[in-house]
Amino acid sequence: MTLFTSDPTPAAPTGPLVRVRMVVAYHGASFHGFAANEGVVTVAGTLARALETVLRRPVTLVGAGRTDAGVHAWGQVVSFDAPDTADLAGLAKRVNSLCGPAVAVRAVERAEPGFDARHSARWRQYRYTVLARPEPDPFLADRAWHVRHPLELSVLRLATDPFIGEHDFSSFCKRPKVDGPPPSLQRRVLDAGWTDLGDGVLRFEVRANAFCHQMVRSIVGTLVDVGLGRRRPGDVLAILRACDRGAAGTVAPPHGLCLWEVGYGPVPDPIRPLPRANMGA
Repeated sequence: MTLFTSDPTPAAPTGPLVRVRMVVAYHGASFHGFAANEGVVTVAGTLARALETVLRRPVTLVGAGRTDAGVHAWGQVVSFDAPDTADLAGLAKRVNSLCGPAVAVRAVERAEPGFDARHSARWRQYRYTVLARPEPDPFLADRAWHVRHPLELSVLRLATDPFIGEHDFSSFCKRPKVDGPPPSLQRRVLDAGWTDLGDGVLRFEVRANAFCHQMVRSIVGTLVDVGLGRRRPGDVLAILRACDRGAAGTVAPPHGLCLWEVGYGPVPDPIRPLPRANMGA
């Protein structure tokens, strides 16, 4: 990750402001998660610091998803306010020069005044990559969970079906520690599926209105248990209905997970396995 020295305290903003929508990608290995956290390096902290350096004003950054330490993103969306006169294309180039290659701005545009990267989102899609074969792959070591045994794809797909729909995902989420009544862990999964990319590489994709903490990684850990024959596909529905975190499998490691896309419009076509001839890692 590029290191840079911040300028003195940014000048107070002058003139009208506009809401900006930015799509960013990042490699999560260098960061203690997305959300700003005093004393550790985070994606939001690094990005906000770069934006303040370029814009010379304080920036309040809102992200669509709070990815954990080690989790990657290709389609994270952030929103913030910038001076109306800001050159957004130039802003993206300068931020990339400060933050790259660990963080990269993929797109930037003006948004409607009320746009909020988190609260305006209608759905989010994650990808999880598993390398299921005896031999490791050094080029996937930081982006895929290496499982040293083959997984039965038809069984994985059968075990995935119960997740689709609206459920209480207490069995698959780390319950937050809060004062007062615990928040709801009810989530609506719009679609989910597995794709065989060949050479032992399997991809799990899941799209939902929102996700709770460790939800995708907990689902993948349980499904891998099914694919290894440690659990039956029919066990998944019982685990889901138990609403007990202890009923699910081991949480999959973070480096296989990627926030792939955040949607603000209609839900796209269902996730479908690719034809074998078109598969690529």
